[in-house]
Amino acid sequence: MKEKKGVIFDLDGVIVDTAKFHFLAWRKLANDLGFDFTEEQNEQLKGVSRVHSLQKILKWGGMKLSEEEFQHQMDLKNENYLSYVNEMDASEILPGVSKILDYLIENDIPFALGSASKNARTILEKLNLLEKFHAIVDGTDVSKAKPDPEVFLIAAEKLGVKPEDSIVFEDAVAGIQAANRANMTSIGIGDKTTLGEADYVFSDFTEIEREFIEKLLSKQRIK
Repeated sequence: MKEKKGVIFDLDGVIVDTAKFHFLAWRKLANDLGFDFTEEQNEQLKGVSRVHSLQKILKWGGMKLSEEEFQHQMDLKNENYLSYVNEMDASEILPGVSKILDYLIENDIPFALGSASKNARTILEKLNLLEKFHAIVDGTDVSKAKPDPEVFLIAAEKLGVKPEDSIVFEDAVAGIQAANRANMTSIGIGDKTTLGEADYVFSDFTEIEREFIEKLLSKQRIK
């Protein structure tokens, strides 16, 4: 019997590029504290939790904060980030994504979001995508960060599919590692060198042909 397949998408850098908003919000925080950091350094914050991101930034600035002030700065950063998010609309969806989502909907393939972002639902709502997802697993649902596979395993369970019948789209190394640990098919979106651990890598969704998705979904056992 052919097993049902499910698809899981990361959010930032896959469906939408909110990295630029994170950078602007973190940079404002650093500037307000009296120092700066580069876009190159910002690359180290991708896929990293808010707590660990602030710890890294403070280290770059040679600063230490009390526990109370640390929490206050995290809250401020999120407020700034959300002010950018609130201006978003469907035009922010990355090229080629809508085509893939439409194909999955037409063919009754369930799909979920698996993201560390605690703002995932807000962002999807702004993009008019919230109602299209069969399940959403975000930073409020998980206790372990990628590369731990928790977020993807919960998503597969919510979709009612086995991990080995799940296909994950990710743009971060930690996310690819999480998918691989869960025995899911991993598809990297981004740089082929950076995402070399993925089963397949595309620079963006516009490179993905309908035929590739059809073959992927028709295989009895993906790995």
